[in-house]
Amino acid sequence: MGALSVKHLLGIKYLKTSDIQTIFSTADRFKEVLSRPIKKIPSLRDITIANLFFENSTRTRISFELAEKRLSADIVNFSASSSSVKKGETLIDTVNNILAMKVDMVVMRHPAPGAPVLLSRHIDANIINAGDGINEHPTQALLDAYSIRERIGCVAGKKIVIVGDIMHSRVALSNIFCLKKLGAKVMLCGPPTLIPKFIDTLGIIVEYDIRKALEWCDVANILRIQLERMEHTADGKTVRYFPSLREYALYYGVNKQLLDSLKNEVIIMHPGPINRGVEITSNVADSKQSIILDQVENGVAIRMAVLYLLAGKVME
Repeated sequence: MGALSVKHLLGIKYLKTSDIQTIFSTADRFKEVLSRPIKKIPSLRDITIANLFFENSTRTRISFELAEKRLSADIVNFSASSSSVKKGETLIDTVNNILAMKVDMVVMRHPAPGAPVLLSRHIDANIINAGDGINEHPTQALLDAYSIRERIGCVAGKKIVIVGDIMHSRVALSNIFCLKKLGAKVMLCGPPTLIPKFIDTLGIIVEYDIRKALEWCDVANILRIQLERMEHTADGKTVRYFPSLREYALYYGVNKQLLDSLKNEVIIMHPGPINRGVEITSNVADSKQSIILDQVENGVAIRMAVLYLLAGKVME
């Protein structure tokens, strides 16, 4: 088992397939650690990690903090809403001030696409992208692919459909990169207004009929409808991407009746948070076909693996 080829985790597009496999193999070891009565190990007790979240986050932030604590790292938590950013301090000044406190690694979520790349060019610490605007969310894609691998044995050759708000989803883009690198076949499905133009140039299939998409796939990754982004301004008028949530649920919502009518059994995923009754119904989210809670559990192991490997450790 070797080290990663990169110093930072800025996006899946910067990783080699061998890097992804190394992360998965390391996560396998940490999954075993997490099943023990005592889940804490001293692997990163000499490392200080700053969690810089310039956007609100619950699941990702908690998952990273738990991973860091399981590895015995020292943690510095930073929230933009209660910091000098509100007073006009720049991103680089903020981080340099934190690094002056001898921080070794930075986990950062930022609303601006490319912010982690900019940061990596100005500071020496390892940077982990925890989501940058609508660009990438690499650890989410890694835990999604890892969960598929855990459930059905491998990712190569499998058919994965990503359903929903592709336009605004950093999860979708990272998943496309990750799944393609691992040899999966990828399809996107959603309203035409929420599918970006030219997305098919990434070597994927686009389908607008949810039934056809589900009949085609082995796994369906259902994305959250980002209610806060469902309106935009065009020619001075406010325009919605689709008429109503009720209509979206009617045409693209995944419900038990639809799943039960298929000849194939589809594995259901969702990165959360779930809008129950909109993109997915409760009886689907809580069904045996769902691996949503497995994704949550695997997120800690994957993030432990990424932190460990970027810290320059190689498991013997």
